[in-house]
Amino acid sequence: MRSVLVVFGLLLFMMSCSSSSEALKPVESEVPDSPDNLSYLALGDSYTIGESITEDLRWPVQLVKQLRIEGAEINAPRIIAKTGWTTDNLLNAIDANLGNEKYDLVSVLIGVNNQYQNKSIIDYEADLNTIFTEAIEASKTGKEGVFVVSIPDYGATPFGASNAEEIGKEIAEFNAVLKKVADQFDLSYYNITPISKMAKSDRSLVAADGLHPSGNMYTLWVDLFFNEVFEKLQ
Repeated sequence: MRSVLVVFGLLLFMMSCSSSSEALKPVESEVPDSPDNLSYLALGDSYTIGESITEDLRWPVQLVKQLRIEGAEINAPRIIAKTGWTTDNLLNAIDANLGNEKYDLVSVLIGVNNQYQNKSIIDYEADLNTIFTEAIEASKTGKEGVFVVSIPDYGATPFGASNAEEIGKEIAEFNAVLKKVADQFDLSYYNITPISKMAKSDRSLVAADGLHPSGNMYTLWVDLFFNEVFEKLQ
């Protein structure tokens, strides 16, 4: 088990060496942004920045594309996320980069690196309280504009297969805390974890690195919660 985790850690370390500044900029879009358009802030880690896939396949980008198809005039997402980030890292990035700007949509997906690095689940819960408070503050409509996405189970990937049972158990524990705190804040919570488990039998749902989701999996995530997210903008 530890050997697998060590290799996993080295992979995360190498991936996290990419420039964090890229993760803090609005994603390029073929549709010009406008201050009159709706806005979207995506907070997270590798699953939000889309490690090992192209920018157009990131799930926040896919979500915006689908919203536009349905007639929403919305700017490209602003993504504050980086591979390897824990809740501590995300909080630091929020403090350094968020400012006073308000958004029509705010999403949060964070926690896998807390689990992997054996961080305290009690500290995770405390950090989530702060992150959700910040997310609500950044939302133009308060809690109504914020949604939370569950942590995928990377034990279903080729990289996590040899330790799948323990990974799945620990991810479930962190997700239980994530949902509990989201419910306490009365935030929409979307459970994509069952979809992530489909990677065990469908490798088209895994990126080329054998660890992160592919664009195909992210499409399934967006399909799961699209209608409810779209309603938030009505």
